Amino acid sequence: MKKLTTKPAKRAGQKKPIIFCDFDGTITQLDVTDQILSQHAHPAWREVEQEWACGSIGSQECLERQMALVDASAEELNALIDAVPVDPGFPRFLRWLEDSGFAFYVVSDGFDYVIRRVLKRAGVNGQLHNGGALFANALSVEGRRAVASFPNRSAECEHGCATCKPVIMRRLSRAHGPVVFVGDGLSDRYAVAEADLVLAKHQLLAYCRGQGIACTPFDTFDDVVEATEQFLNSHRAASGGAKSRGPRARRGARAAAD
Repeated sequence: MKKLTTKPAKRAGQKKPIIFCDFDGTITQLDVTDQILSQHAHPAWREVEQEWACGSIGSQECLERQMALVDASAEELNALIDAVPVDPGFPRFLRWLEDSGFAFYVVSDGFDYVIRRVLKRAGVNGQLHNGGALFANALSVEGRRAVASFPNRSAECEHGCATCKPVIMRRLSRAHGPVVFVGDGLSDRYAVAEADLVLAKHQLLAYCRGQGIACTPFDTFDDVVEATEQFLNSHRAASGGAKSRGPRARRGARAAAD
């Protein structure tokens, strides 16, 4: 059994890397929230999804309205959650984290109820308190109602996000470097500006390529481990010279020039 957080393993005076990771469609092979909605919500959830995808509403309003359309018991939700497959490379990734001692946080627009249950099945133990090593929306089941709340929204967020990933990443990465982000969807598009290395697939990969944002494609967490090790080795080799030119570095350079 692995813990989500790992012990520091860097020499004194060195900043240790920090890794942020999306959950739905990244750690899992399916978007669990979409599975809940497609199987247990009124079809109107898809219209709400389109409003969010085109930018008319933020993810907090989107999820609040969508989860209000769910009609399912806790037993039905648990059966669905327990059938969702986890990325086959994720167990090796956890072992690599433990060996490396890198800081690791899950940042998600999904729900803590789902994430804790899936990660426990994947071998992650501990309490996984929301706001600790996990930052996600909160979900409780009351009868056949799914009640959503948003402990990680931020007044600083310009996009109405349910979980404001950039604000969380900026706060937690101040004592770390470089910053790695792993994600797959449109809910991750604002997070990439805070990372030195972006590992992307699916919609996030298409978004980054369309916006000219540097990213590394991945299929499984085996690819994440390999790409991150290569990046960190290059970063260490260049630590006395040129700095990383990932999205975060370019954003800082622009700010310095203004």
